[in-house]
Amino acid sequence: MALIAAGLGLWLLVGRSNSGAAGEDARAVLEAAGCELTIVDAPGDSSDHSVTDTEGVSPAWNTDPPTGGAHNGATAFYGAYDEPLNQAQVVHNLEHGAVYIYYGSDVSEATVAQLRAFYDDHRNGTLLAPYPKLGKKIALGAWNASSGDYKSDEGVLATCTGFDQAAFAAYFDAFQFRGPERFPPDAMAPGQQ
Repeated sequence: MALIAAGLGLWLLVGRSNSGAAGEDARAVLEAAGCELTIVDAPGDSSDHSVTDTEGVSPAWNTDPPTGGAHNGATAFYGAYDEPLNQAQVVHNLEHGAVYIYYGSDVSEATVAQLRAFYDDHRNGTLLAPYPKLGKKIALGAWNASSGDYKSDEGVLATCTGFDQAAFAAYFDAFQFRGPERFPPDAMAPGQQ
């Protein structure tokens, strides 16, 4: 009985995953690279487009940075940025299958250059921007739904202490373009909204 309770506790702590074998492979590679992978159910009414404040914040989000839930009716333009983005718009991008790469204010310029080079190889469906409160960390975020709808949606957040090409590529392979409202990758090119 104690073993069952411990297993249930671990499942609740880590979260369930609808991403299958690719998600488990990504978890192993990310953890080996020093990243923490958190998978949570998307909060509340995930198709809600009611977040309209200029700060782009919802109290219902259950990860920081956010990986799903209520969001703005408009998306952010896909691309690489030098300034932080409106999070409620980014969550809408994630709903379409996008992934963000965020870096904290204390991430070195050399690492930001590595992130930019990685972004350049993964431009469609990707947002690269600072997220100052991450400090020395980097975050990858996606909103996934195994069935392509809101019945199985989950937020997928990787928080990393540095850049690792293989780990980031595994994350993208497992979680990009799998949002609950899927758009084709060509419709998510830089400059598109």
